[in-house]
Amino acid sequence: MINHPNRSKRDTSGPLLAYHGDDAIKTAIMAQLAGHREADEIVKGHYWEDGKGCAVGCTVHSGNHAEYEPRFGIPQVLARLEDRIFEGLPNDKAKEWPERFMGAIKPGADLSQVWPKFAAWLLVDETFGVIRFTKTDEQRAIMNEIAAKYLWGDTDRAGWRDLWERARKIRNAADAYAYAAYAAYADAYAAYAADAYAAAAYAAYADAADAYAAAAYAYAARSKHYVAESDKLIELLQAA
Repeated sequence: MINHPNRSKRDTSGPLLAYHGDDAIKTAIMAQLAGHREADEIVKGHYWEDGKGCAVGCTVHSGNHAEYEPRFGIPQVLARLEDRIFEGLPNDKAKEWPERFMGAIKPGADLSQVWPKFAAWLLVDETFGVIRFTKTDEQRAIMNEIAAKYLWGDTDRAGWRDLWERARKIRNAADAYAYAAYAAYADAYAAYAADAYAAAAYAAYADAADAYAAAAYAYAARSKHYVAESDKLIELLQAA
């Protein structure tokens, strides 16, 4: 577990910067995660128990996603997203995911735009986005509007509320984009937003796969999308 004496609380005097701009913090956590991987202590299904845990558990030795901000300068919403992707990845890729996630982040990087960009991609990417499951032009238009609001950093609660109400009336597979609008309406950068959003997208993928194939194919399809999500998140983290 990393305990940085000067960062027991989030520094609110300026922007939240990855690893608080300190290479030593990244070096230490990478060594910790490598040790857990080599000892086969990275496991799915629980946060931290008997020296073993998930991606988040092996990083903060607890299930407290909020610890990513004071310890590592990483927005809590990204810790939630790391957690969600870890549980969906095939086991061999899941074992490597904590190091891959933390390793992609440059000390001093401003990660505040990673979540909005990921959220928009998950909605409207023509290859992997939930937009593929829309059935009408109205549904596509709503989804594109939600994606644009994420990218603009729109925090107008009344506007988000209106968009959520419209999305609810025309929702389709798993209510994925209504969930996206609701998460942003509640708080555009809320800690739970990645959970609700990724869960909705996951359900949409599952529904689409189950509608056309057997359970084994559905599982493979979901795993494929989690791999795609992991690759996209790494791309955005490296670019920040």
